Amino acid sequence: MKLLIDSFWRAAMYCLYPRVIGLSVLPLVLIVALSWLLGYWYWDIAVTWVRAWLDASSWLAVVWRWLEGIGLPDLKTVVAPLLVIFSVTPLVVVACLLAVSFLMTPSLTRLVADRRFAGLQRKQGGSWLFSLWWTFLSLLLALGALLLTLPMWLVPPLAMLLPALIWGWLTYRVMAFEVLAEFASADERHTLMARHRMSLLGMGVVTGLMGAAPSLVWASGALFAAAFVILVPVAIWIYTLVFAFSSLWFAHFALATLSALRDEPQHAAVDEVLPAVPPSPHVAARLGEDAGDTPDGVTDVVPRPSL
Repeated sequence: MKLLIDSFWRAAMYCLYPRVIGLSVLPLVLIVALSWLLGYWYWDIAVTWVRAWLDASSWLAVVWRWLEGIGLPDLKTVVAPLLVIFSVTPLVVVACLLAVSFLMTPSLTRLVADRRFAGLQRKQGGSWLFSLWWTFLSLLLALGALLLTLPMWLVPPLAMLLPALIWGWLTYRVMAFEVLAEFASADERHTLMARHRMSLLGMGVVTGLMGAAPSLVWASGALFAAAFVILVPVAIWIYTLVFAFSSLWFAHFALATLSALRDEPQHAAVDEVLPAVPPSPHVAARLGEDAGDTPDGVTDVVPRPSL
């Protein structure tokens, strides 16, 4: 628990570093560039297709007539663009964050290693290709768990608990692997992830709950469509800061446990090499006072009077 709290506060302080803040701006650049390209090539086609789908829907015709009856006849024209924005933006965000994860986490891990564990050997226990496969497999398992547990989301407590556990598990799997891929060997990674599984899972759940903060901004964007263009970048930036914090938290914790793991054989070797030191005659005499066996040559030990 002490290591968890220490790593937490260290990660929070590292989030104030200019390098970390600069990395958190990278998703904003990616989202703007990718959104501009998608809008330039596919905006008109997507809006036209969605508008045709809305006009062909029979049950939506009742909604349009009701909107015209309450004095909102122009609302129909903005529904199609909003649906396109709401549909495409999450996909763009996920793509950007996955790309940034491979750029941010290794950089932040090296930052922690250079400042706290300069002498830690890098054993390169996970290749870039294997890291990509590990992330993809973990993401598929998490999405499968979400689909299987969707009926349980109707129960209010489970609707809060299940997503946090699933995303916490995904965060623990991806973050722990990314942090240890460069510095730990495969055996060391398996040992640490098995030994500290509950701590790592708890860290993933906490950061997963912290990642729910941008959801408030998404909800605000749904309510205030006029500010959507501003609220989406804000949500992405907040989520990226949470992502940076989780990377730093896992880096501080995992590298500290890795350093401790590598120190264990040294301590064991020292205990085996150093012989057992016999107690001094005075200590032995005091320990043997009750038995009456005072070693020879010891003259300054006063025997204890018998009661």
